[in-house]
Amino acid sequence: MTDTAAEPALLTAEPALLTAEPALLTAEPALLTAGLGDAGPDEPGLLPMGRADAVVFVVGDAERAAHRYAVALGLRCTAYAGPETGEPEIVSYVMQAPGTRFVLTSLVQVIGPRGRELADRLARHGDGVIDLAVAVPDVCYAYDYAVDRGAASLAEPYEVRDAYGTVVLAAIGVPGGTRHTLVDRSRYRGPYLPGYVPFERW
Repeated sequence: MTDTAAEPALLTAEPALLTAEPALLTAEPALLTAGLGDAGPDEPGLLPMGRADAVVFVVGDAERAAHRYAVALGLRCTAYAGPETGEPEIVSYVMQAPGTRFVLTSLVQVIGPRGRELADRLARHGDGVIDLAVAVPDVCYAYDYAVDRGAASLAEPYEVRDAYGTVVLAAIGVPGGTRHTLVDRSRYRGPYLPGYVPFERW
């Protein structure tokens, strides 16, 4: 599946994302607290957090987009997931530079809810950001904090593991329809998340 018309737009928009990344790193607490209600007099202020974990894009052709990001922007592909790694519906390439991580995902086939969600997103909006993942020191606390203040619960905290260790994840939706995956990878030493393998081609 290809989407050549949308890829140039991604490339032209990408430098803005790279220059905006430091702002994401410094303004990150606002991701969970903006529009979720004010803290009471006995409650702490902004939720303490780490940093932006990843910006996840859905694209028509993840491999082609990854090649372009590598050539045009100097990003390095560090991890891959796809049918060969046990992900039958998608292929994903993790592109990194210091302080920046983008995940480019495209649909291979529709089997379940995840495939239907990606197909619907591509049909309605084309290529674009589908998730802003945020690193937090305590996923359960961050999830409860956000949901108590009005965030939509998309996935309660859960663990995923492989030979590299364990990652704790949860997902919330905030006003405007943005999805945020909350990530604690303090007990994980793998290339990205369970299901991803180090990328060694090209």
